Amino acid sequence: MKVDPVDQVVIGQGLIAAAREMGAKLIRSAYSTILREARDGSAAVLDRDGRVVAQAELVPLQLGPIGETFKACAAVVSPDELEEGDFYINNSPFEGGQHLPDVYIFSPIFVEGSLIGFSGSVAHHLDLGGGAPGMNPNATDVHQEGLVVPPSRYNMAHDWNGGSFERLITANTRVPDLTIGDFNAQFAANALGAERVRRLCARYGRDTVMSVMDAHLDYSESRMRAALADVPDGIYVGEDAVDDDGVRDDPLPIKAAVVVSGDGISVDLTGSAPQISLHLNCPYASTLAAVYTAIKTATSSPDVPFNDGLTRPIEVFAPRGSILNPTPPVPVRGRSVTASRTFDAVIKALAKAIPDRVIATGFGTPYSLCLSRFADDGYSIYIEVFGGGYGAGPRSRGCDGVDGPLSNCSNIPIEALDRKYDFFRVTEYAIRSGSGGAGRSRGGDGLRRRYEILADNVTLAHYSDRYRLPSDGARGGKPGATARTCLSRRNGEEIAVGSKDGLTLGRGDVLIAETGGGGGYGAPDERSAT
Repeated sequence: MKVDPVDQVVIGQGLIAAAREMGAKLIRSAYSTILREARDGSAAVLDRDGRVVAQAELVPLQLGPIGETFKACAAVVSPDELEEGDFYINNSPFEGGQHLPDVYIFSPIFVEGSLIGFSGSVAHHLDLGGGAPGMNPNATDVHQEGLVVPPSRYNMAHDWNGGSFERLITANTRVPDLTIGDFNAQFAANALGAERVRRLCARYGRDTVMSVMDAHLDYSESRMRAALADVPDGIYVGEDAVDDDGVRDDPLPIKAAVVVSGDGISVDLTGSAPQISLHLNCPYASTLAAVYTAIKTATSSPDVPFNDGLTRPIEVFAPRGSILNPTPPVPVRGRSVTASRTFDAVIKALAKAIPDRVIATGFGTPYSLCLSRFADDGYSIYIEVFGGGYGAGPRSRGCDGVDGPLSNCSNIPIEALDRKYDFFRVTEYAIRSGSGGAGRSRGGDGLRRRYEILADNVTLAHYSDRYRLPSDGARGGKPGATARTCLSRRNGEEIAVGSKDGLTLGRGDVLIAETGGGGGYGAPDERSAT
């Protein structure tokens, strides 16, 4: 069906608005601080074949390859077999998912009895069982990280709202009220998205809306191909590395060979580290998200809609059994660390092709912190993801204290923490001045947080990166400062906490977390005195 250009613009923007409103509904309806305050969740509208048509601007790592997560569900139960009230669900890292806390739910959208698409959401859930509250830094297989929900079809009336599936989730989490509340926030977001799409169909016609979905994908593809055509053809190589695996000091290399040819691009990640026994393995869907985000960031205009059409000119190869395409049952909780280094490796490769359009490397890695405690009233679990300094660019210095480009989470206000948690108190939250790298444009500074522990038997679980290998400067700029974490015991003992570590804390202990800075851009002596 031929689409009128005006209809394409109006309906296309309506679909994007629906996805954005879904994202807002998800956040506002959430129970846990990791979703309600840190905004660690995302939402999208998909067509009837599971292709992402529009998405909220929330967490790129979760959304880039959401179509892969959907495909695994559709392979189990065909979309043609779905009925009103059904939903797909998947968090399996080796079947299109990412890590276990990120649970994907897809709800079919029916208009006049016909399936026209899906509303989809993902939320980082505070706890889904496993060997430790919130996160298990010592897991040696994925089953120790939590409950695996394979690609499945359930029904709201039969299986949720007190049904068997809701009871299963409740029985396998330490904080069931928060977890079930966040699941319900996902269902609410999906219901809102479905209603917005149905309204578009009522106004413009079902067939017209479905045709616009196709055209919207084609539009993003054509814009992406035009952007890639402006990149000089060639083979460009970039490399970065994860500091270590949490046990040995050897870095884990991430290598990217980027081939630009005409209006297409391919990324070969051969030569990257093999999969490891601990939780930094990066499922293929997360690897795709890192590559897609890096290419879009460096090559295309911000107004190009990020949907499945945009990914058509991009090919990605990651060897099976590597840290970027691991085989089960290895653990994957810290996959965002490795995905961040993949993003950096691709950006470094593209910097050789389009140097004036790429900024220096930032801290760009999640600083994930979990504090938990079991008391008479049950478990209390706090998780937050901090950012650091952004890399500087040719025309601007790096931003201070912001989350990385793959995560995009917000900080949790101190007031919300004071109200929710009684076993710790934040006594300092500040910019880590001077941690950004020097340059013609200076890299952004990292953050500092100080926690006073108010009770005994508090469990710390932590993973991050750039404790050893700093963010790189660009074109003569200097690297940013590395991250560091220190524990000051009540008895005066000072302990350096590793980048992937876990400890038991007691009343009177003080934990100091410092994230790294971004790299500078250009030689420092080129900096203007004014």
